[in-house]
Amino acid sequence: MPDTPGALVTGGAGFIGSHLVRELLARGYRVTVLDDLSTGRLENIAGMLGAGGAELVCGSVTDLDLLERTCRGMRYVFHLAAVSRVPLSVAHPVTSNRVNVDGTLNVLLAARDNRVEKVVYASSSAVYGDNPGLPQHEDLLPRPVSPYAASKMVSEHYADVFRRIYGLPTVSLRFFNAYGTGQNPESPYSNVIPLFVRRLAQGLEPVIFDDGEQSRDFVYIRDLVRAALLVAEGSAEGALNIGSGQATTVNRLLELIGEIMGCAVKPRYEAARPGDPRHTLADVRRAREIGFKTEYDIARGLCEVVPHYAARDSSS
Repeated sequence: MPDTPGALVTGGAGFIGSHLVRELLARGYRVTVLDDLSTGRLENIAGMLGAGGAELVCGSVTDLDLLERTCRGMRYVFHLAAVSRVPLSVAHPVTSNRVNVDGTLNVLLAARDNRVEKVVYASSSAVYGDNPGLPQHEDLLPRPVSPYAASKMVSEHYADVFRRIYGLPTVSLRFFNAYGTGQNPESPYSNVIPLFVRRLAQGLEPVIFDDGEQSRDFVYIRDLVRAALLVAEGSAEGALNIGSGQATTVNRLLELIGEIMGCAVKPRYEAARPGDPRHTLADVRRAREIGFKTEYDIARGLCEVVPHYAARDSSS
């Protein structure tokens, strides 16, 4: 239908992207997914393709010509495609820069040229790095400590430049630690929650890097997706934290998972990984000013997520 609003989701076969695609379809959007499937998984979106209402374009954000074509007729672009894990960026900084920085520039160029109404860029709390200020607010001086974090910060600047110079509305969402169903527990770079569940389900020691007293602001995927739609359809621009506003230590996280699974918890501690910040905690006042508030705390979110991964592991 010609009047159906179009939305392009780069990285739409990934964890966050696939949840976003599902919600966009539920809201009546015509959705195109651009993904090279290097880390995204076809199974995440298979049920949404074809008759489900979404179209998959296999390709990379490093291909400007492809982006120019896929941006045609789009109202919004949600740019999630990235080399998205800190250890991966540390091992391959050139690839990280090519995809995360050059790819973002391509997305912005294509969106500008096709008169897209807004670009929602998936940034990261990693931009705050080792800045000791807590909670982390959007005006805090960024101090990236990994190639991944540096690439996210540079891309935020590009988004802001396109907003100021070319009049392209952009918003950079600094996602804190997203979790939910659909993450790949078989990946060594997966979120810690499915990794913990898998180890416990297999009767193995969960591995904690550092002493476990490092803390994270975990935000549930349903809350995160609501935030992305809210800023796209609203007037928000610039940088915006998307987190729960609550910090949970890794040790406490493992305890909660163990309680839900009814397992004894005896972790193995290993050396801290380079590039990982000690603490993350979102200052969410700016998000609340535009009407966003999380509906899930860590306990409620884990009660939905842990049984999902536990059942998957027990059936595999």
